[in-house]
Amino acid sequence: MSDTPTVLRKIIARKWEEIAERKLTVSIDDLQQRILAQTPARGFVQAIADNIAQGKSGVIAEIKKASPSKGVIRENFVPAELARSYEIGGAACLSVLTDVDFFQGADRYLQQAREATNLPVIRKDFLVDEYQIYEARALGADCVLLIVAALEPEKLKALNTLALELGMDVLVEVHDAAELEIALSLPNKLIGINNRNLHTFDVTLQTTYDLLDRIGDERIVVTESGILAPEDVAAMRERHVHAFLVGEAFMRAEDPGTALKTFFG
Repeated sequence: MSDTPTVLRKIIARKWEEIAERKLTVSIDDLQQRILAQTPARGFVQAIADNIAQGKSGVIAEIKKASPSKGVIRENFVPAELARSYEIGGAACLSVLTDVDFFQGADRYLQQAREATNLPVIRKDFLVDEYQIYEARALGADCVLLIVAALEPEKLKALNTLALELGMDVLVEVHDAAELEIALSLPNKLIGINNRNLHTFDVTLQTTYDLLDRIGDERIVVTESGILAPEDVAAMRERHVHAFLVGEAFMRAEDPGTALKTFFG
């Protein structure tokens, strides 16, 4: 973890504390019982693939109240309303931040968003332990995010395997060529490329452009961060990138679903 960006190291250190706190309240056995009561996971990858097959973009629309770098992004924050707006706007899937300390997220936000729509939902958090994978499915998550920069390769593989065994899809996120090589060793269909440099927090779409040639056609590339205007979408689609995770640009709009239509209509 010596090369892990400072902000990410800080978040992960807090995650281990949070996991220890939560284990005192809810055991893995308890989580497994809750999983048994869950309805089957909705197909996250399939929803994106279906949109792309129809010639549309596969949009993962994000529900996010705040971030460490920008502070509060949206004051009027009602996850169920946001989810419905996104569904009307044509989103393929939802992404919901559940991190409490750095993004002002909550587990209940994921549950509220999923209950309000028929869309598959990814739990957007910093997952470093098997406990959190069980927790995600117990909450109703259909997919989880695994960040290569936050995990040793063997731990990444173990968490990925567990998530798949529990019926969830996995979005594996990379930031550079070295991380991409690790991600490509997994069987996953989705590869997320985060255009934000986690060391400097600078954002450039060139990050996605530079990595595309290393990824085969059998994968779906999800470009993340920095999609701020319809022109950014057009530039990606010209390069055959048809899946997008967009949060801040929509969260700052009066009606996020209308903004989604404007970007991707």
